This record gives sequence, C-alpha cells and structure tokens, in this order.
Amino acid sequence: MRRWWSVLAVTGLTGLLLTGCGQPAGIDGALFDDWAPLAEPTVWAPPLGACHDTDLGKAVPLDQFGAVDCAAGHRAETVHVGTFAGAAAQRPAPPANDAPEIRAAFGECDGKAREYVGDEWRGGRLRLGVALPSAVAWTGGARWYRCDMAEVANVEFNGDVVSRTASVRGVLKSATPVRLACYSIERSGNLRLAAMPAVDCAKPHNGEFVGVWNAPEIAYPTRDVDWVRFYDECWKLVSVYVGAPDDVNLRYRSGILVLPASQPEWQAGNRGVRCYLRLSGEKTVTRSVKGVGLAGLPLPR
Repeated sequence: MRRWWSVLAVTGLTGLLLTGCGQPAGIDGALFDDWAPLAEPTVWAPPLGACHDTDLGKAVPLDQFGAVDCAAGHRAETVHVGTFAGAAAQRPAPPANDAPEIRAAFGECDGKAREYVGDEWRGGRLRLGVALPSAVAWTGGARWYRCDMAEVANVEFNGDVVSRTASVRGVLKSATPVRLACYSIERSGNLRLAAMPAVDCAKPHNGEFVGVWNAPEIAYPTRDVDWVRFYDECWKLVSVYVGAPDDVNLRYRSGILVLPASQPEWQAGNRGVRCYLRLSGEKTVTRSVKGVGLAGLPLPR
C-alpha cells in the first residue's frame, strides 16, 4: 500500500507540472514542437580552385588536407570536383585506376581542365590527375573525385612537378612560358630521342609542337603495327599546322615525334597524343613554321 501511494503521488506531480493552473505567454505546453529540425548530415568534399602541396592525383585524409595560397609555392591545383553516381557510387571501395568509372571521371576532368586553363591543356607543360577519397572516407559516404592540375618541368620526358606561385586558371589563354612551342631535338647514335630542350622560336631550332590527337578508345601501342595510326594522325596535324599537303614532299622535309600519355595514364582515360614536327637532316630555322607552307620548310642536307 505504501508503494502504491508513492506512485500515485509522483503521477499526480507530473500532471501538475505539465498542465498547471495557467501558462506564461508564448508557452503552449508542448516540449518538442518548437525545436528546429536537425540538418541533413553532409560529407566533406574538396573545394574547387584550391592549391595544395599533395602529390598530383593523391588524396589525403581530411585531417591532413591543407589548402595554401595559390600565390605561395604549391604542387597542384584543383580545377574541378566531380561526384560518382549510379553504379559507381554503389561500389564498396574506391574504383581502381583502370576501372571504367575512372576513365569516365578523367573524361570529365579533361573537359573541365580545358575550360579552366583556357585551351587544350596538353598544349602546355601541364599534367592532369584524378584523386579519390581514401578508403575510410569512401566507407563514410564520400563519393567525390578531384581533378588536379600541375605544372611539370617537361612533358616529353615525364618531367618532375614544378612548384608554382600562381594559379593555372587561364594560363593557356595567351602565349606564356607554359605553352609548348619550339625545341632543339637531339638524337642518339641509334636515332632514338636523346634530348629536346625547349628554346625560343626566334633562335635556331629544328622541332616544334603542332598539336594533340585525341585518340578514341583503342589499346595502348606496344607493337609497330599499333603505332601506324598514331603516326598517320600526327602527320595530319603537321600538314594542317604547316599548311601543306600530307604527301611525300612534306615527309621528305619533316619528320615527326609521337608522344602519347604513359601507359598508366592511358589506362586511366588519358587518350591525348602530343605531336611534334622535326625538320629533316641538320637544318634549323629561326622562326615558327606554322603556316609557312611547303616552301617554308628547308630541304634537308
């Protein structure tokens, strides 16, 4: 009986607290209906345009991510941030380098990078990489991919990344030192490429960048027969660049260099092939050969 009265007393007190004899203005007696709804949880994603010192295409844990002033020394700049969707987003872990999802992501990065720098980015000493969330971040719901651009010492010999002190935004909208132009091409005794330092086009040179062939979804060239199409497509670009028919006369006065992306980059979706003209023999010129026509190309000696 004693325990029953205790319960009754507490129940009665509760009723008194909730209803009372009157309520202050603005109080409706409901404890929960005036609370603001909780915001939807969000997953962190990297910011567009951020410059940072991480290696190109490498994601780092959030607690190690640090954007730096683009006017300070940095190794890469984020030119686009995309999001995996559909089946790609349902993967239990980030896709591998050669996965179809990565090739699709690189394709989007490719287009956005051109807009960001102001022209075909392969026409400059630039390299593009795709960075993914860490495995832990992916498990936590992160589905972004980061398109990073870096300046490199050269693109012909897989040069090291250069520390920049300015943004790459619009860097190819005009003639800048980052643009590919003229070269002094050197060959070894077995006629292999030995060196090709960039030079001012007003100084003696025997090579010149002519453009990029964006190849379709074809295999990376590993045999002589695979290279035939690559050479044919670059000859077409030389012909247009010089302003001369793609025939035996052009090929007598000029050779070409064909430089596709590295095999890992190719597997990841980079189908860009850089094409260069090399004057035949030991001839050099002291001006660009763009638009000079066949007569403007010296005969070999």
